[in-house]
Amino acid sequence: MADFFERKYEQNSIRLNEIQQEAVRTTDGPLLLLACPGSGKTTTIIMKIGYLVEELNVAPRRIKAITFSKASALDMQKRFAALFPELPPADFSTIHSLAFTISKRRLSKLGGRFELLEGYRKQKMMKAACRSVLKENATDDQITALSTYLSLMKNKMIPQNDWTDKIEPFEQAAKIARQYEQMKEAVTEVKLLDFDDLLLTAEEAMRFDDDLAAEFQTKYDYVLTDESQDTSLVQHKLVEHLTAMHGNLCVVADDDQSIYSWRGADPDYLLDFKRVYPDAKMLYMEQNYRSSEEIVSLSSVFITRNKKRWAKNMFTKNGSGGGIQLRRFDNPKRQLEYVIYELLAETDLSETAILFRNNASSTQFVNELHRRGIPFYMKDADDQFFSHWVVEDILNFMRLSFNWERKDVFVKVAGKMNLFVSRSALTAFESSTVPGNVFEAFRQSAVLKDSQNRKLTDYETVYRKIPDIRPAQIIRIIRYELGYEDSIVSMSAKFGYRADSLKNILDTLESIAEQTRTMIEFAEQLKALEQAVQEAKKQTGGPAVTLSTFHSSKGLEFRRVFMVDLVKGVIPSEEDLTDRHALEEARRLFYVGMTRAKERLELCSFAEQEGKPKEDSKFVDEVRGILLPKRQEADGKKTDRTKTVYSTQAPKSVAVNPDGIGERGLLTAGALVKHRVFGKGQIVEVGEESIEIRFASATKKLALQPVLEKRMLETADL
Repeated sequence: MADFFERKYEQNSIRLNEIQQEAVRTTDGPLLLLACPGSGKTTTIIMKIGYLVEELNVAPRRIKAITFSKASALDMQKRFAALFPELPPADFSTIHSLAFTISKRRLSKLGGRFELLEGYRKQKMMKAACRSVLKENATDDQITALSTYLSLMKNKMIPQNDWTDKIEPFEQAAKIARQYEQMKEAVTEVKLLDFDDLLLTAEEAMRFDDDLAAEFQTKYDYVLTDESQDTSLVQHKLVEHLTAMHGNLCVVADDDQSIYSWRGADPDYLLDFKRVYPDAKMLYMEQNYRSSEEIVSLSSVFITRNKKRWAKNMFTKNGSGGGIQLRRFDNPKRQLEYVIYELLAETDLSETAILFRNNASSTQFVNELHRRGIPFYMKDADDQFFSHWVVEDILNFMRLSFNWERKDVFVKVAGKMNLFVSRSALTAFESSTVPGNVFEAFRQSAVLKDSQNRKLTDYETVYRKIPDIRPAQIIRIIRYELGYEDSIVSMSAKFGYRADSLKNILDTLESIAEQTRTMIEFAEQLKALEQAVQEAKKQTGGPAVTLSTFHSSKGLEFRRVFMVDLVKGVIPSEEDLTDRHALEEARRLFYVGMTRAKERLELCSFAEQEGKPKEDSKFVDEVRGILLPKRQEADGKKTDRTKTVYSTQAPKSVAVNPDGIGERGLLTAGALVKHRVFGKGQIVEVGEESIEIRFASATKKLALQPVLEKRMLETADL
């Protein structure tokens, strides 16, 4: 009978490498399989399950395969059915599905029942908890931050008594979180559990209920977990309990792609794997089948800047691809124009992606793609942008200019004008019977200081000119003359918002408004874009460019990838720069983005935004340093590290930082450049360490590294 691997090759043309085959054959005891990007981990897992069934005669129902998203579980199930159509499926499920089953059995034994607390019902209870503590309504941002904070506390298994203000996202968040838990407990007819509670309940059941633990421990003989770098402490503990009897556990992970610390994931568990499982075997799947030689080499060196990781040596046998481009534009508008025009020239949009750190970055691209009729798919659609309170505020400022008698709208915006009036005064005004112009009516009904009266008069003067101005200018007036930007900065300091993120929303609104002539047209354009985003969620398959956050891009691959908005403060964020662990996670996130590209990777940044200078991301600088030609050793031979580093294109070509020289943005012989000191010239030759340029006055040979690092050159025309 043919060998298992030979049979599978004959049947499906799948050829596993030696490490993958060893991973498949290693069935007994704990195994940590460290899988680099593009190393074929899902195929290896599927083949391992098939091997257990076909070769070792293990009943499929005795094999538990755990993933961390429903989509991944369904995908693995489909792929197993495709490769092993004659076999019944193994037990594929998410970790939360497993926790649900265990929790249900536990509460049933105790004579109770539970209901899942999710969606609107959960949000409503959180808002009630906020009102109870803060004595005012919470914003959507606060609810999101509170939900994330609660999830983190539970996934790290931190007791309620230790929910302190040290890491709370805004003032009194820990107190609100405890209030929320008390409100859940106050419901006596049924136990309310959110998804994180399911994990805690299941883990506790497996730890303290011996009979129930034995029931689940004897149900499976083999357990496999995928994407384990995304697993939190409570999830790891649950798996530990599940495999306690037999220890047949295969953990597939890449600590270099651990990017979910905000929901409790931590690479420390993987680094301590041998402490938890002393007899564990470790295998390294380091061959990348996805990306070009340049991208793999760059990424492999880039991630070594992190210290908290298993040392790996990712490599590929793929050839050279389209290379890596570093592009620095004048401003975000120029960046947007470049990407859009490149997409217009693309022949296969389904093989292209625009990746960004924050969802707010997507809206300007959505606007332009929609305007140009370029089809797009949103992997992580930003539904919240169009309903964000900042967007709603801007629309309310505009609405008031249509009807100066709308007290309800005035009350909503007055608190955002830095008038410093109390909420009670605004509430009393809204219910008053004073008619007419709201500015004058408010003066009559409220007791105001002279400074407040002067501000109110100034704002009224500003409002008189709004109806005759185009929408983009109106937004600038709202930001600066009506004091809205100062207001959101103050709110950010009070509630723990990120002021830069809120300002970015305003920048995006301005960009959308630039293309409209009236406020009505602007509002209609926002609705059209919101509808386009909804439709883009369904745009799976077909010729469409993918828009995705770095987080959501994990597991995807594209021939060409644009990583945009790579400036300091975005990635890494200001907060990332102050914490070593956060900085390493941000670097992992950047690494995830880079390794989505198969052939061509473009890293895009810009020099200024809203008239303020912007620095390149620290990670862009690190990439630039790696791409610079390395110094040769004294004997003329390159160091080992140099052998794995490639320039962005062919030999004698080096990536340049501005918009680009020639077709691919490279320094090449014959290209026209402008030197900051010597003026215009033509490149004669680019060497490993120097560049020779013919200027009008003389031909000069310059050290290449400082020329690039200090950005001494820019493109020049004839």
